[in-house]
Amino acid sequence: MRPLKLDEDIRPLSEFRAEIASFVKHVNDTKRPLVLTQHGRGAVVVVDITEYAAMRERLETIEDIAAARAQIAAGEGVAHEEAKAQVLGRLA
Repeated sequence: MRPLKLDEDIRPLSEFRAEIASFVKHVNDTKRPLVLTQHGRGAVVVVDITEYAAMRERLETIEDIAAARAQIAAGEGVAHEEAKAQVLGRLA
């Protein structure tokens, strides 16, 4: 995801309501998120669907790595050579 441009990517919710189609096009074209404010405070973020899917995938990968590290720390891991032998045995 591309970084925000503060002068372009933060808009009031009322402006978004009035021009939804143009804002959606802007998000899709720039691949940058759009921060919508309500009463002068950040309320929601609009993100391109492909960028959202990529963020979810990265988050799942990070969660998998954290779980694997916790398993290894708890002594539940499998040595590399043993895992390799198991995989190769299944492929044979």
